[in-house]
Amino acid sequence: MGRVLILAGSDSGGGAGVQADIKAVTMMGGFAATAITAITVQNTLGVHGVHPLPLEVITAQARAVLEDIGTDAVKTGMLGSVEVVETVAALLDEAKAPAVVDPVMVAKGGHPLLPNAAVEAVRSLMIPRAALLTPNAPEAEALTGLEVRDIDGQRRAGEALLKLGAKAVLMKGGHVDGPTVIDLLMTADGETVLEAERIDTRHTHGTGCTLASACAAGLALGRPLEVAVAEAWAYVGEAIRRAPGLGGGHGPLDHGWPVRG
Repeated sequence: MGRVLILAGSDSGGGAGVQADIKAVTMMGGFAATAITAITVQNTLGVHGVHPLPLEVITAQARAVLEDIGTDAVKTGMLGSVEVVETVAALLDEAKAPAVVDPVMVAKGGHPLLPNAAVEAVRSLMIPRAALLTPNAPEAEALTGLEVRDIDGQRRAGEALLKLGAKAVLMKGGHVDGPTVIDLLMTADGETVLEAERIDTRHTHGTGCTLASACAAGLALGRPLEVAVAEAWAYVGEAIRRAPGLGGGHGPLDHGWPVRG
């Protein structure tokens, strides 16, 4: 059972954040442990409050896991401040395991989750520590300063992120217009194209968290990078298609679809 230590924020609505991470890792066959960085007050209609945890509590949670259970991969999500980015970067060094870094900046409903001052900290501290970086188009634009409006923009931004030190980049295309969604998995050795017809739905809350955590589970289980990403990508696609339609806004995915067949 691949062990995944998740460092991210909590989502009271259960669709994103640590709650989505735990579900995804479990469904992919891994074991999820957590170090929560912040408690958010949110539902499908939006984020109504963010309450950061003290840095020493974040560190204590992670070390408690690492010193006893250990981990085979780390997944990071919402960090929220320069100080938390610095704290988590140090914890990644302690973990000595491949890190899947989801550079969470804005919630699905538009609420900012990372101040502009912390973007440079993510760029300089998190990207070089990423075995896999999973930005969407707006996040990639913020991190590189490059426009991402089509597949060529995705490719240029991905190349820039590799130059910043990421070992691999999964350039997500959900925010790029078009009838299909194209994600590019890019490494120094080349790229893999993942393409599917766009699903017309508002129920996509937590998609990024879920995908990154599913990838981390695959890496923790010893899958080659390309296999881990492809399996995670297929899992998330089906979870979107089977979204239960909960809430009046951006609803959650069906994380548990594999147990229902």
